Amino acid sequence: MSFIDLYGNPEHRKNVAHFAAMVTLAASDGTISEEEKTMLDNFARKLEISEKEYKEVMNPDNKFPIEPPVNSEKRLERLYDLFRIIFADHFIDDEEMILLKKYAIGLGFSGDSAHKVIERSIAIFSGKIDFDDYLYLLKH
Repeated sequence: MSFIDLYGNPEHRKNVAHFAAMVTLAASDGTISEEEKTMLDNFARKLEISEKEYKEVMNPDNKFPIEPPVNSEKRLERLYDLFRIIFADHFIDDEEMILLKKYAIGLGFSGDSAHKVIERSIAIFSGKIDFDDYLYLLKH
């Protein structure tokens, strides 16, 4: 039984999996910066990640599956969270881009759709906007 299966609440399992994806992206350059750590700590609180779950997710040997949300707004919110982690250090590197594309497809975006959303999001995040503006820009 995997770690994520230990938690019965399906929404909480999705939150743990989402948090694990953010940790993977933050660590993709080999280290988690102080700014990324602060943002991860904030997301852990927002997603109600316990201290025990936090430690498990931060363990680099653990792997967590992507659990895609059922609606497009929730998928975009999850991408938004990931972009905030990625841009915590003010740039996106090649490994983060690869992981981001895999994650977007895992969330349920088609290859073309994932590419378009990612490209638009990179352009948007260069200006640091809030989620409501992000959502509006991606839907229109």
